Order: sequence, then C-alpha cells, then structure tokens
Amino acid sequence: MIKLSVAIIAFNEENNIERCINSVKDIADEILVVDSYSTDKTEAICLRMGAKVIKNPFKGHIEQKNFALKETSSEYVLSLDADEALDELLQKNIKAAKEDWQADGYQFNRLTNYGGHWVKHCGWYPDRKLRLFHKNKGCWGGTNPHDIVEMEKDSNIKKLGGNLLHYSYKSVTDHISQTNYFTTIAATALFKNGKRSSIFKIATRPFLQFVRDYFLFLGFLDGRNGFYICYINALSAFLKYVKIKELQDGKDISL
Repeated sequence: MIKLSVAIIAFNEENNIERCINSVKDIADEILVVDSYSTDKTEAICLRMGAKVIKNPFKGHIEQKNFALKETSSEYVLSLDADEALDELLQKNIKAAKEDWQADGYQFNRLTNYGGHWVKHCGWYPDRKLRLFHKNKGCWGGTNPHDIVEMEKDSNIKKLGGNLLHYSYKSVTDHISQTNYFTTIAATALFKNGKRSSIFKIATRPFLQFVRDYFLFLGFLDGRNGFYICYINALSAFLKYVKIKELQDGKDISL
C-alpha cells in the first residue's frame, strides 16, 4: 500500500477546513495545510485535528499549490482546496487505489454547492478534476486563478467514482464579489501571456457564454440558481475582456 499525503491550501477558512480534513482523515498518512497567514481560527482548527501547518505568503494559486507539493513527505499526493471535501464513495475508491495503485494520476468529478443547491448543469458538472497523482509525474500549471494539474506526456490516467464536493458560493452576492476578484487575476495573467481584447469581444463573449451555459449546458434545469450562475458567468466574461482592454490602455485594474 502506498503512503498518501493530502495537501490543502487555505486562507481564513475556519468555516470550511474542518469538513475538508474530516473527509480525508481516514485515507491520509499525512495532512499538510499551507496557510497564507490566516487571521481567523484556521490554523488552530488544523492543529487540533492533527494536521501539519506551514505558513507561506500567497503569490498565486499555482505557486501556492506547487509549494505544498514540495513540502509533502509522500510521492503520492491528493491536492485540495479548503472549501472542498470527498464524498463517501470517493473516499472508498481512493482507499482502494492506495491498496492497488495502477495509474500515474486519478481524476474524478467535482460537484459544486451553490447557496445550498447542488449544481448539476451550467457547465459546472461533471467538472472533472485530476487531484490524486504521483508528484514526480505532474505539477500545477494553467493560468491563475484557473489552475490545473499538468501531467507528463503519456501518463496513465484513470477515473474514480464518487464526487469531490465543492462548497463554493454562499450567496449571489458572494458569487459576484468573487467574480470581480477572480477576473482581475485572470485578466492580469492572460494579458501577461499575450491575450488581447477588443470592443467586439467585449460585446459578444458574454452573450455567447450565457447561451452556452444556460441552453447548451442545460443551466435552466438548475432553476433559479441556474439562471443566476449562467448570468454571472456571462458577467465574468464581460469583466475579463473589459479588464484586459483596460490593461491594453495602460490602466490599473488592481483591487
């Protein structure tokens, strides 16, 4: 049986971190929390639950998660955010994978809770994530804040049943606030990577985003919450392209 380290990044997550740790305590040989100098009870909760805590300044989601990988003691890692947790079936299947490891990495679906409603459409589910892997075969990449695990070419990837539960937004207000924050990060990263915007993109991308998520991805089946999500997804596209355009014009978009 392999030894498994669980790496969690956190900042002011006193409302989520206990649920996250509880969901992995029976499968983890090590639980490591990389904390970005929380000012609430996050660290105290982690220590009370037997997790190891390392403090590290937050330079970006990708950077923080790769730092966590380097600090884990096992070659096999399950990487999580503090607002995530494993459901019972996924716990069972990860335990089985530990006993008979057959892949370089394992992926599974992520199911998001939006203000108490589990979102089954809107392009949010199945939101397949690769989070369980041999850390010598992969690392975190992508573009902040949309980080992904990038595996070596020809890596053997298998899928596990069960869901990674994501407790995302408590309210529409919370969703809008986070959308403004994340689009600033995304626009800055995309601009640095050569992405450019235009009035045409600003005018068309939000509409296309809404049509895709609400109609093609059946967001209407999630009722009122589905409409809210798809509308804010469109707002996200609008803000991202507006902010890229402002960067092109030499404006400061920092929060």
